[in-house]
Amino acid sequence: MKKLHLLPLLFLSVFVVSCGNDDDTTGTNYQGSQNANKNVVTDEAAVSRLEFPRLKGGRSIVIVYRTSDSKKYDNDRVNYAVEWDCDKKSQRWSCYQMHQGYTGSYSRVVDGYMNDPSLEDGDYWNTDYIYGSGYEHGHICPNADRKYSYMANYQTFYMTNMQPQYHKFNGYTNSGGDKGEGLWVRMENKIRDWTPSASSDTLYVCKGGTIDNESQIIERIKGKLIVPRYFFMACLMKNSMGYRALGFWAEQQSNEWHDDEPLSDYVVTIDELEKLTGIDFFCNLPDNIEKEVESKVALKAWGL
Repeated sequence: MKKLHLLPLLFLSVFVVSCGNDDDTTGTNYQGSQNANKNVVTDEAAVSRLEFPRLKGGRSIVIVYRTSDSKKYDNDRVNYAVEWDCDKKSQRWSCYQMHQGYTGSYSRVVDGYMNDPSLEDGDYWNTDYIYGSGYEHGHICPNADRKYSYMANYQTFYMTNMQPQYHKFNGYTNSGGDKGEGLWVRMENKIRDWTPSASSDTLYVCKGGTIDNESQIIERIKGKLIVPRYFFMACLMKNSMGYRALGFWAEQQSNEWHDDEPLSDYVVTIDELEKLTGIDFFCNLPDNIEKEVESKVALKAWGL
């Protein structure tokens, strides 16, 4: 694929927020509940949404991608969001919502990958080091999860939404002697299977790769672009029964498909995932609900 330099009209926000404490009263308001670790809004109300983890701050910024045509799917016109580390020049996670409104016919609307025009010079690599490296461009918010409009799908091709991934982790081969389906692909397909059909139900998703711990990094391509060793997914389902949560944690490997292993082998609680990643997921939940759903996984409820 060739790299594109077209920058169509889009709506996005870049901002910095602080983290909450016991006395904070701003951010998401759940009446009669306490939320000691929620994100505190400064410029962007979206950080109080349930899919957002607690923000790192410092030289890490959050980019919220919006589209003018997503109002009927999302009152805030939010497509998805990314935490971008300007020093590491790498994304830490992408987060988004899944419900029945995000289906559609737009898929892979561009043949290439673009730098985000909102980033300042020096905060990103101006060369695409994934090309020719032996890795693939791994969408963190998949283009297949954002098919409801051209622009929603287009925005998933920003380099801010990419991590280098092995083909046998991120791809599939359906012909020849080495057929298989990557573990990451299988996990993404399972999330799509979980997408709620009821209009009042929502699946909140946060996904990414490990960039903060040297022992969790495979290499730096040309001494620059981080290649995460591990990838994760944090999922929170809200429906008429309440909330439930689940985490996936997997090492990407170059030589095996792992397509005959049950996904339940890679399930962890959100508490365990937080220890592995150093990220506080679903921090905008009331403390009592967060404590309950993050400490356990009901595999049968998830169909695993």
